[in-house]
Amino acid sequence: MSIMGLKKKQPKTFKVKVITMDAEMEFSCEVKWKGKDLFDLVCRTIGLRETWFFGLRYIVKDTYAWLKMEKRVLDQEVPKEDPITFHFLAKFYPEKVEEELVQEITQHLFFLQVKKQILDEEIYCSPEASVLLASYAVQAKYGDYDPNFHKPGFLAQDELLPKRVLKQYQMTADMWEEKITAWYAEHRGITRDEAEMEYLKIAQDLEMYGVNYFPITQNKKDTDLLLGVDALGLHIYIPDNKLSSKKSFAWSGIRNISYSEKEFTIKPLDKKAEVFKFYSSQLRVNKLILQLCIGNHDLFMRRRKVDSIEVQQMKAQAREEKARKKMERQRLAREKKLREEAERAKEDMERRLYQLQDESRIANEALIRSEETADLLAEKAQIAEEEAKLLAQKAAEAEQERQRLEVTALKTKEEKRLMEHKMREAELIAVKLVEESERRSKEAEQLKQDLSEAREAERRAKHRLLEITKPSYPIIASYSAHPPADVGDLNLESGSFKFDFKDTDMKRLSMEIERERVEYMEKSKHLQEQLKELKTEIEALKLEERHANMGIPTNESMEFDENAYTPLSNLNLQSVTAKTQVAFLEEL
Repeated sequence: MSIMGLKKKQPKTFKVKVITMDAEMEFSCEVKWKGKDLFDLVCRTIGLRETWFFGLRYIVKDTYAWLKMEKRVLDQEVPKEDPITFHFLAKFYPEKVEEELVQEITQHLFFLQVKKQILDEEIYCSPEASVLLASYAVQAKYGDYDPNFHKPGFLAQDELLPKRVLKQYQMTADMWEEKITAWYAEHRGITRDEAEMEYLKIAQDLEMYGVNYFPITQNKKDTDLLLGVDALGLHIYIPDNKLSSKKSFAWSGIRNISYSEKEFTIKPLDKKAEVFKFYSSQLRVNKLILQLCIGNHDLFMRRRKVDSIEVQQMKAQAREEKARKKMERQRLAREKKLREEAERAKEDMERRLYQLQDESRIANEALIRSEETADLLAEKAQIAEEEAKLLAQKAAEAEQERQRLEVTALKTKEEKRLMEHKMREAELIAVKLVEESERRSKEAEQLKQDLSEAREAERRAKHRLLEITKPSYPIIASYSAHPPADVGDLNLESGSFKFDFKDTDMKRLSMEIERERVEYMEKSKHLQEQLKELKTEIEALKLEERHANMGIPTNESMEFDENAYTPLSNLNLQSVTAKTQVAFLEEL
């Protein structure tokens, strides 16, 4: 076996991974490919024609380098890995983005790269400008602000502000979102590419925009400085201040740039001006600086010449595309407006339909309620009519009752008057009875007195009679032994006294006394009956007055003590007998 047969066969291809700002791609490349072959493949893949702004960057020994177009890929210091990783980034920046960036893809890639540099604080941005740039970034991502869709918290997952700005103020995420949303709402109607262009127009005015910084030293004193390379020229900075340059060299004022190992020389166009020299620590960095200086200078000179046919065609196509898109946007805006008007009209009609349905339902409900109310009112009217009849009947009865009460009141008044008259008569009778009783009492007293006098006179008479009849003792004794059956048969004659007791006189006297007694008893009984009737009538009248409840004042209770009119039959009849005896004795 020959030595040539033992050689390992070399692969004809190698794998490459290219990372853009919004995508990752893998390619299978031939070993003989140069950097330009890979770069053109990537540009064709993403549809990029403005290739002069971009390059393929890779990491080598803690620094970065750009893939050279004229050398083979594998002959450069690319990472020995599979696949080999490259970053497709903007290498040179335009002076005026609005004039130089033609394609939307170019503009979009610049927007994403500049936005990342601002968020990573590679480009300093004030808090106010950061909020404004964030609002355009939100407009580019979400489109027009819609409060119904973009609820509070919809930006919680988006990185929109540099951490330095967030730490600088004592504000919550909700407060920052509120400030960004306030600006975001102002951008209504702006398309994505327009929002990205506005973002870049603001960003290109920032001091650190498009500047590549490299550490250098001046002369051999090892004074630390920074070299800045951008689209306008070279700038010297103090390390602590990247915003304002200590010294600047415009591309138009530089005649030549050269380096020898670590020494760099900048020769101004003015030969009288001093040549500026500085030193870099690494040869690889010097090559990178020179590469950026040549590229930026070429673009600077290119901008000041007439555009090439390719660029003119691209700009014409871009203008046509923009005009077409503008017309398309206008057409879409008109259609959207018409659709919105149609939707609003539809919503209005639906709302009107719902309103009419609600009104119809309300009207039906009102009609049903009206019918129910009518039925209820009819029933109430019938009940009211019946109640009216009943009230009329009650009114008639009340009228009759009133008339009856009036008649009763009149009758009561008449009865009261009669009763008062009877009362007065009864009072007169009572007064008369009292007077009669007093008179009889006086008479009885007088009769008692007369009786006592008569008894005294009788006693004296008896005593005297005894004195007279004392000589004739036998006769008296005989009389005493055999008294007569009747006193009236006794005849005494002695001197001036004479006793003649007759039966007819005694009977006559007794009959008169009895007749007077009977008459008095009848009168007394009749008077008591009249008083009882009067009392009964008074009680009945009081009861009627209470039942009638007509407010007629009641008479005072007129009760008579029956004991006040007690019949004189209880009087001692002895007074009558005594009186009779007295009268008899007087006659004697």
